[in-house]
Amino acid sequence: MNSKILLFPIFFPMFAAITMPFLRKSNIRNIVISVILAVETAVVLFITYNRGFEITIWQISNILSISFKNDGLSRFFSCFIAVIWLLVGIYSFEYMKHERNVERYFLFYLISLGVLLGISYSSNFMTMYLFYEFMTLMTVPLVLHNETHEAINAGLKYMGYSVFGAGLGLIGFFFLCHYAPTTSFIPGGVLTMDAINRHGNILRVVYLGMMIGFGCKAGMYPLHAWLPTAHPVAPAPASAVLSGIITKCGVYAVIRTTYYLYGVEFLEGTWVQNVLLILTICTIFMGSMLAYREKLLKKRLAYSTISQVSYILFGVFLMTPVGMCGALLHIIGHAIAKNCLFLSAGSIIYRTGKTYVDELSGIGKQMPIVMGCFTVASLSLIGIPPTAGFISKWYLAAGALDCRFGGSLPTIGVVVLIISALLTAGYLLDIVAEAYFPGKNFDYSKLEKKEPNGLMFVPLLILAAGVVLVGSFPSSLVSFFNSITNGLF
Repeated sequence: MNSKILLFPIFFPMFAAITMPFLRKSNIRNIVISVILAVETAVVLFITYNRGFEITIWQISNILSISFKNDGLSRFFSCFIAVIWLLVGIYSFEYMKHERNVERYFLFYLISLGVLLGISYSSNFMTMYLFYEFMTLMTVPLVLHNETHEAINAGLKYMGYSVFGAGLGLIGFFFLCHYAPTTSFIPGGVLTMDAINRHGNILRVVYLGMMIGFGCKAGMYPLHAWLPTAHPVAPAPASAVLSGIITKCGVYAVIRTTYYLYGVEFLEGTWVQNVLLILTICTIFMGSMLAYREKLLKKRLAYSTISQVSYILFGVFLMTPVGMCGALLHIIGHAIAKNCLFLSAGSIIYRTGKTYVDELSGIGKQMPIVMGCFTVASLSLIGIPPTAGFISKWYLAAGALDCRFGGSLPTIGVVVLIISALLTAGYLLDIVAEAYFPGKNFDYSKLEKKEPNGLMFVPLLILAAGVVLVGSFPSSLVSFFNSITNGLF
């Protein structure tokens, strides 16, 4: 089968996006976008089902080339990105009706999809890095879409942090080009024994810099500050994909660099692993505490993302098969749940104009479907069975207890995961409780039904159902993730 099919999901939405400025009528535009996203998702699912595609479109040397392939990790990332992008796109049709510059929004929304799939299918560091930088440039307009002073500042902050973080990754690329025979993604790593023996210390320092740089996009301390600034000012569907998808691209770069370039044998048990475990544990606790104190709804969810994505990084840096499986499970679980939460918040803002947590008393009576989906997603982030969050956190805890290195850090990590789960319950279930049980003195006579139309609540229902299905029937995903991790350890 022709491997050129890999290029279709990358470049098709980019070229199709060019039509957006000419589609002024919303009905026609929505139909065109639906067809684009549906075709895109179908092709990605086809590529996911089939294996062995690999293509190089430009090459100077073994290190400098633009190449794509669909290995296990690529298939996983591309699949959930395409499906969620389709659902959020459908939701956007209604949400963006009262926004300005709708054509521009969908222009960058479609281009961003192609760029994300370019990252997913990258077969070497150079290709991933080019699309990684392109992703920042294409998603900045989603952040500053409203063009307010606050939005513009948030967009600039997002770009500044992202470019700096990617710059740390680029520095690491230069070192890898010098010390490694290739920067193609090979399970187990590419470093030679000679490079490890002669330059091991400098390579570990460079690796730490790369992890901090790519961790920026994932919201890891110390380059996390862009996230709670950017998310609240962006339109709700943009906030959803920023939190649920864009942050995972930072995780993707971390996984590729750790397991496919440096290798576990070179990193496990070293000081750099301990430093990264400490950073992720601190980020988990810090994000949960800040979310617990925050009163602005979307900002609370943004702080939650800082904490929850570091759950994933914690699993990655444990460098155990079970921990890595837990990290991959939490990628999909968090992506579904957090998109559901942000779209629920967007529905509340769209229909009521309420943006603060203390304004949501009785909202469950006005918007029962929306708040039902919000509740299910909240239970998943807390880790209540039978949701996806329970399964992923179970594997993360098991992976930590299985870790042979790091001294007491893995055990401390488990304790922090439990504390963070309690804090998550505190900052999400208080919203749910106030929504359904506002108290005896609440005036129910003033409530009106505010449920959004099908374009908004159908994607919410699908995402909420996904949270439960992944948590109830995880065996197929676990088997698939085990097939990915088998070649890494």
